[in-house]
Amino acid sequence: MVSSQLTGLTKAGTCKPFDAQFLFPVNPLEAVVPDQIELDFADVFGPLPVQASIEVSCGELDNTVSAAVETALFYDEPAIVYSRSHSLRGPSSCVGQCLNLSKLTLSETGVSVDTVGCVKAETISEVEEQSLGDGDDKKFVEDVNGDHIKVRSIDIEDFEILKVVGQGAFGKVYQVRKKGTPEIYAMKVMRKDKIMEKNHAEYMKAERDILTKVDHPFIVQLKYSFQTKYRLYLVLDFINGGHLFFQLYHHGLFREDLARVYTAEIVSAVSHLHANGIMHRDLKPENILLDADGHVMLTDFGLSKQFDENTRSNSFCGTLEYMSPEIITGKGHDKAADWWSVGILLYEMLTGKPPFIGGNREKVQQKIVKERIKLPSFLTGEAHSLLKGLLHKDAGKRLGSGPTGSEEIKQHKWFQPINWKKLEAREIQPCFRPEVAGKHCIANFDERWTGLSLSFSPASSPKTNVNPFTDFTYIRPVTPCLQSSSLR
Repeated sequence: MVSSQLTGLTKAGTCKPFDAQFLFPVNPLEAVVPDQIELDFADVFGPLPVQASIEVSCGELDNTVSAAVETALFYDEPAIVYSRSHSLRGPSSCVGQCLNLSKLTLSETGVSVDTVGCVKAETISEVEEQSLGDGDDKKFVEDVNGDHIKVRSIDIEDFEILKVVGQGAFGKVYQVRKKGTPEIYAMKVMRKDKIMEKNHAEYMKAERDILTKVDHPFIVQLKYSFQTKYRLYLVLDFINGGHLFFQLYHHGLFREDLARVYTAEIVSAVSHLHANGIMHRDLKPENILLDADGHVMLTDFGLSKQFDENTRSNSFCGTLEYMSPEIITGKGHDKAADWWSVGILLYEMLTGKPPFIGGNREKVQQKIVKERIKLPSFLTGEAHSLLKGLLHKDAGKRLGSGPTGSEEIKQHKWFQPINWKKLEAREIQPCFRPEVAGKHCIANFDERWTGLSLSFSPASSPKTNVNPFTDFTYIRPVTPCLQSSSLR
């Protein structure tokens, strides 16, 4: 779903390169740069030349930036997102201090491409499964006022499959249209046999449960969920502006004013999750989408966990480059791990790549736990301060871990230009808007997905006589205006 090539659609439907004028300073004077540093922004589409970087310790919030300046190749060509680590789920036990993590058996939940064509695949029309209802054929759901409305159960026959737009360890993601309506959705289809093989039934149920509880302008919304004998289905908002880092990996980096709006929207979404007792635990480029208006939309809650303020999790989970030190060391983590990931995302927006990359998995883990972060000197002092706060290796001293929680982050001086009420009302428009030619547009999805056959790969029956996915069916409660219009 991610590509190093980014194109947009003109009104005529042809492709053209995106205009980078909003992504970069027009000239070096727009960036706060020390006099002794010369930056060349002439080639705004390419990697920046050799730059001076400032090595800082993120061990203490009040540490001053070291006077020692070292030269480093800070901006070699950014890696493509899908070439990096995938999400990991490891044992829920303390790893220990030796960091000999290469011996762990980790379960990767990233791309696991089924070989289409090597076996006879099921077409959508050939699906022999009967929907597994959670009761009668008719369902009662509540509207926002708590009134009960009788509706028909939802199933696969209610949707027209249009395109494949992604693929993961347990199945594919399809662009679908609800029959009889103009509404376009993303349908996440997951194979039960693979879920049960990996012992991930609880994760899948948690993802569905969490999505029914969140309602935020910058979080993808679950519309329906249901199951058949062989598969689980989550029907979500279809967000077709592409991944946020789809743009980043084409252009190299974002200027601070654009990164500020994106980061503020991410902070707002994560704050909402934390306020509802949910840790995301897999914040990374692939899980941040842009809608047609250019706003951030947070997605993929497959590793999320519900928590309370007095408990910590010992699970080894997340995507390596974005994992916090406390997750890697197995000392137990809480919501502060999400703020570390937000810091890594911000660093990547402003510099073009994550701070801890290179080498094998164990080497990257060592870097995260022990290595000082190098902050490029062309960033403003406010950006340095925020990055140091979010990337504090001690979770208890990390920005956002104090008594006021996310308010510590929102009130940071780097966010001073942000009016948070207007932001959450979607009244602050990012200065970059992806070119999207309507609800059906798939121009911002990689052709390696959209070119796949519209088929379900064969699935076997789960090796259990008990269905662990009871009460899985869900229909998003209708709003009063939709209810009244439907009764006319």
